[in-house]
Formats: sequence, structure tokens, C-alpha cells
Amino acid sequence: MDISKLIRKNILSMTPYSSARDEFDHVAEVYLDANENPFENGYNRYPDPYQKEVKERLSEIKDVPTKNILLGNGSDEVLDLIYRAFCEPGVDNVVSHNPSYGMYPVLSEINNVSLRKVYLDEGFQLNAQTMVDASDEKTKLFFICSPNNPSGNLLDQQEIKKLLDLRKALVVIDEAYIDFADSDSWLSELENYPNLIVCQTLSKAWGLAGLRVGMCFASQEIIQILNAIKPPYNVNELSQQAALKALNEEENFKSNLKVILDEKSKMERALDELPCILERFPSDANFILVRVKDARSMYDYLMERQIIVRNRSKEYLCDNCLRLTIGTPEENERLLNGLKSSQL
Repeated sequence: MDISKLIRKNILSMTPYSSARDEFDHVAEVYLDANENPFENGYNRYPDPYQKEVKERLSEIKDVPTKNILLGNGSDEVLDLIYRAFCEPGVDNVVSHNPSYGMYPVLSEINNVSLRKVYLDEGFQLNAQTMVDASDEKTKLFFICSPNNPSGNLLDQQEIKKLLDLRKALVVIDEAYIDFADSDSWLSELENYPNLIVCQTLSKAWGLAGLRVGMCFASQEIIQILNAIKPPYNVNELSQQAALKALNEEENFKSNLKVILDEKSKMERALDELPCILERFPSDANFILVRVKDARSMYDYLMERQIIVRNRSKEYLCDNCLRLTIGTPEENERLLNGLKSSQL
């Protein structure tokens, strides 16, 4: 598959910005090249534009070469870069499923790229053929969210492979919640599919939502294009340092992950016993989607008790559904008590 045919012509021919740290990335005693303030305070120098130390640690954890990794200011920046690299405004389109992550349509509108939504079936599962039918010669991207938000379930791997095997467009798989799933990441398929892009984040399982560090894994050719158009210092020094610290404390990550997964199992059993829960949907994420009789009233009732959940009732297939994030054992118990006392 010739990826270059999918890249916007102006992007393919552009000359990337060259920062001071692009031209000299070694160690020196005196730096007078970047118009920085010379007085050391820990942050007076520009950060590494390619986050090499963070990528090297991620490479060890994810078993993916650093040349296949891009970091962004949150996954939203990564997704926006993909739009800008491959989708010609007012001409091209992308295809995604519904319901799914709410930033896809927002990014489509910002970039003036048509988004064609394909409905998931009643079990929140994907039918690849419906996405193919919605595509045409101007389709540049298939967006897949798995585990899906807001439903929480993994989407069928065989259906996703059908899209990859077409090799007509890039398949972007958003794996923000993959660490919570009892399933392998699509990272293992990168070498087999040059049209595959996998996005992950340090915001969820790694507990670093406030840092805004998103990850993109793809072929070297795709990563080079995204590097060419990203802002030169898109991940700040504080975020790089904190991300590296967290990645070097992998046992803490595993310990917290186990607590969340154990708590989710307890929550699922408890929710199944509550009369107010009409339906609980299977989840491979750190949240559970449930259906109640009146989501608005239940949301307001819990809010009055300082318990905030997410009302997803406006989403397709999610009528009267609340999304419940797994919190600490104490927070989960407080939510269950609130649900028990609601009489709704």
C-alpha cells in the first residue's frame, strides 16, 4: 500500500520547521542558539521536541521501536494531526461508528472534513461492511474506538481486520482504554498493516490525565509525516518528566490497575442486584454503562449527593443510560449507596 497517495499534497511537499534542538541535539556547555533565558530554573530551556527519553521507555514497555512512536499534547492533538496530514478540507471524508468518542465529529468540523457515521448494532458491535458501504474514493480514514466509549466493549477484531485488509484507507484504532481490557493491543499488528494507526494515552490507566500525553503508534512513514506537522515543542518539560517518572514506576501502575479491575468486578455484581438498574452492558474499560428508568432524574439525585456520573442518554442506543467510572473503593461504595436509596 502506497501511503504517500493518502497524504495531502501540500503536506507531502512542505518543508518542516527546524527548531534549534533539531539542528543541535547533543550536549554542550554553552547554549546560545534558541533565544532562551540563560538563568537556570529547571524550565528555562526548551524541552526535547521528540521526547526521546519517554519514547525509549515506552518502546520497552510496548515493544514498539521508537521510530514508530509519536507523542502528542493529549490524544486529541494526535487525532487532529492525523486529520490535518491526510484529509483535504472540503474534499475528503472519514467514516466512524456511532456511538463513539465525541471528539471525532468535533475534529471533523474543525478541519472541514465530512464525517460519515455508521450505526453499531444493538450489542454495540461493528459491522465492517456497513463502514465500507459508507466509504468512497475520497475516504481517507476509518475511525474505530475499541474499547468503545461510551459502551465500554471491545469491537470485534475480525470486523476490524476486514477494514485493514481492504488497504484503501488508514484505519485509526483509538485504544484509550486498552489497559483495562483482557485482550491484546493492535500494536502487535503494526508490522502487518502499513495502514494501521493505534492511539493510546497516559490519561486513563496510567493516571496522568492532567499531563496531557497521548501516544500514536504507526509505520515510520506515517510517524515522519506527523512529526513534520506537529508543533515543535508540543509536549512540555513538566509533562515529559512526570510521564517518565510514572513509566519507570510500572509496579505502581500494575497495582492501581488491579484495584480498578477488582473494583469493577465488585461493582458489576452489585449493580446486577439493584432494582433501579434495568440493564448493565459488558465493559472492557474502567467504566460501566447502565440503563435506568429515568437517567435525568437519577443523575440529578446523585448530583445532589455530590456524586457525579455521566448522562449518555443523547447517544445512539444509550437512551436513559448513565456511564459510571470506577473510582476508589470508598467512592464506589458511596455510589452504590446512592443508587440503593434513590427509589427511582
